[in-house]
Amino acid sequence: MGVSAGRIRLRGAIFVLSSVVLLMVYAFAFPGASAVRAQDAQPEDNGKPAETEQPQQQQTQQQTSLFMHMIQSVGPIFGIIFLAISITLVAIIVLLSMDLRMGMAIPPGFVEDFTDTVNKRRFKEAYEMARAESSYLGRVLTTGMSRLQYGVEDAREAAFNMVDSIKASKDQLIAYLAVIGTLGPLLGLVGTVYGMIRAFRTLSSSKVDPGRLAGDISHALVVTLVGVALAVPAIFCHTFFKSRLMRIGTDTGNMADDLLTQMYHNSRKPAVSTPADPRVAAPTGVKAAE
Repeated sequence: MGVSAGRIRLRGAIFVLSSVVLLMVYAFAFPGASAVRAQDAQPEDNGKPAETEQPQQQQTQQQTSLFMHMIQSVGPIFGIIFLAISITLVAIIVLLSMDLRMGMAIPPGFVEDFTDTVNKRRFKEAYEMARAESSYLGRVLTTGMSRLQYGVEDAREAAFNMVDSIKASKDQLIAYLAVIGTLGPLLGLVGTVYGMIRAFRTLSSSKVDPGRLAGDISHALVVTLVGVALAVPAIFCHTFFKSRLMRIGTDTGNMADDLLTQMYHNSRKPAVSTPADPRVAAPTGVKAAE
């Protein structure tokens, strides 16, 4: 219970931290957009020739207007949706990066200590050691050792069932990456259709403004770009963590099988005892005392 509660608190802290970071980025972006709008709203005739102001304005707009234009094009509705998806994506990636580590699944120090304890035939101590270990291998060994009294085959089956259970719990988290990878382009498509509807409404008016028409189309394409930008890392991380989970599950199952087999054979060996008859223990060529 203590380990599970610690993991829950850690996951909550990671989620909150990811939310704060992305909210700060989003908050810093919107004041910049307001500054660009204020700069665009300034009158052009301020006592200087237009030819001298134009290069400076173009240079400033090239540095800031593209990013701010994307923020404005996303809008408040799609912005909140994409922000929530981004927070979830970052939190899931961080959690999986911390959980799916080979050192976390199979601690080398634990394997050495467990093997040494089993070789010394301290089986109860080995069981307590495995039960206190929070890694994947410790959980699998604890399940297998609890069934070892019924035979090594039954213990192996219980251990591999535990491996499948661990993989299933992580698969649920990895599946959300696939959902985000699918949901991002679909939301971008919705934004594109909405932007194209606005563009065609502008085109159908009696007096067409080319600048407004180009702006509507640009807004539509920006939403699509943001959706695809969210989908690319989600799909990549889904494939990456999926393959890593398969490798960790296979290695954990094989290591648990080896340790359970070693423990079973050590438990079947007869205990070494000192013979009662001193003549049996006497060295060769030495007559035992009568």
